[in-house]
Amino acid sequence: MTTTMIPKKKTKRTILKLLRLLKLRTPLSLLKRPEMSALLGLALVALAGCGKTIRSTETLTLYSAVSADAKAGTWSMIVLTGPTQVALAAPALASDPGYQAELVAIESAQAAITPDQQAAVQYWAAGGALRWNEELRQLVARQDLPPSPNADGSYPAPNAANPFANPQFPFSNPPYAARAYSYVSVAQYEALKVAWYYKYQYNRAAPFKSDSKIKALMPDNQVPSFPSEDAVEAGVNAVMLKLLFPTNATEIDALAAQQQQAAMIAGRATASDIAAGLSIGQAVAAILSARAATDGFKAASGNSAIWSQLAATATAKGEVPWISQDGPPRPPMLPLFGAVKTWMMQPSDIINERPAPPPGTHSLAMSGELGEVRNAVNNISSDQLATVYKWADGVSTPTPPGHWDFIAVPYITGALMSEVRVARTFALLNMALHDAGVACWDAKYLYFNPRPSQLDPSIKTWTGLPNFPAYVSGHSDFSAAAADVLGYLFPSGASYFDSQAKEAAMSRLYGGIHYPSDISAGLTQGKRVGEYTVRFARTDGAN
Repeated sequence: MTTTMIPKKKTKRTILKLLRLLKLRTPLSLLKRPEMSALLGLALVALAGCGKTIRSTETLTLYSAVSADAKAGTWSMIVLTGPTQVALAAPALASDPGYQAELVAIESAQAAITPDQQAAVQYWAAGGALRWNEELRQLVARQDLPPSPNADGSYPAPNAANPFANPQFPFSNPPYAARAYSYVSVAQYEALKVAWYYKYQYNRAAPFKSDSKIKALMPDNQVPSFPSEDAVEAGVNAVMLKLLFPTNATEIDALAAQQQQAAMIAGRATASDIAAGLSIGQAVAAILSARAATDGFKAASGNSAIWSQLAATATAKGEVPWISQDGPPRPPMLPLFGAVKTWMMQPSDIINERPAPPPGTHSLAMSGELGEVRNAVNNISSDQLATVYKWADGVSTPTPPGHWDFIAVPYITGALMSEVRVARTFALLNMALHDAGVACWDAKYLYFNPRPSQLDPSIKTWTGLPNFPAYVSGHSDFSAAAADVLGYLFPSGASYFDSQAKEAAMSRLYGGIHYPSDISAGLTQGKRVGEYTVRFARTDGAN
């Protein structure tokens, strides 16, 4: 096992400069102490987090968790070998002069709190895991517009090595988004389990419990303060989001700094709590980033030879191959995403969960399905059209995976979960969504089945036509997997989740872009994929 050590850094000169800017009065003798790296962290947070970075679109209820989940440090890991893979030295004693100076700094910050800082405290008090999920959904929605064609009819591709070029990286289509949601959620969850392990090993009391002059400006989460869970989230999310959305680095860093500052001003964490948490978050993010670099996504776009071979294989079987109906024709979306590494499934599982082939494109069964699509489109009701729009999840939306994250939020807040359990919920949900996306894309490009409007141009769609094959339905696959996991986590909502999955699936028939067999096979496959995550959750130690 490789252990990540948390470094001590920064110089006395830099510390003095930052403290002068903050107008903090600190005895120079204390600057020689190791704990002063924590005061430097406080200075950096205060300087970086002073701007207006909040742009919330959701109102979240403040609550105190029903359980602190003190044993979360023993819950099963997903990528890490265990919590001690990231080593963390013990904090200073409460009687240490350096720690006492950190408490005084919080008192001073609370005495001079500004309206912007008060708003930030209120914003992050609703829960860092929830707020970062909201931020991720916004990033996806802002960057899911397909690139426009070049003058010669070709299409430029986003380039991770040059993210500000035209078109900017990424194009956060549904597979990219599913992968992004899963990496961010899993990294956050792993990091918080590490934090919980050390919290209960060192048992440092929160600042507002150590010093009666410090007020608790956030709900008491009843957990030790070292390392700070807010700083863990800030550290891990900043690294992962900048990896996935590099053109948004400035705003991501600002949000991370703001969360750290809010935790300090709220009396929840001292500077050394924050420094320790930030280092854990960054260390775990480095481990997850290394996994992402080798998970196969870089090759998911394929190349022209692969695209041509997919069509040739379908033709050789006597079928009509899928073609892009964009003008000019667009390359297929991520045809090799079905080979990307999954979280809970092995490559053999993806093969085992493949659906049976769809009806042949020249068969009577396909003719009958085309008739069902035509009937649905030509006789659509106002309620059905509303369903199409509700589940369109196209351009400028968080995509289908993000839609299900949004559905989960009120159930999470209603359950009064601890922060680490909130992170577990998002991790389980988004691992299943990612795995469903991989399984779905494997089937799509194996069968390379045309859309209804390709076989019958008289079919007019009520929603955007995705640029990839029809069988199986992505909405059906994503939704069934999500409903299965959420139904396990929130049994009282299971029937609602199932109904929403079926509604999402049927919206694609009403919209004229999927056959009935796409939907039924997608729902079946998605539920089977979701069960892989549910089986893990049943034995992960969190129940």
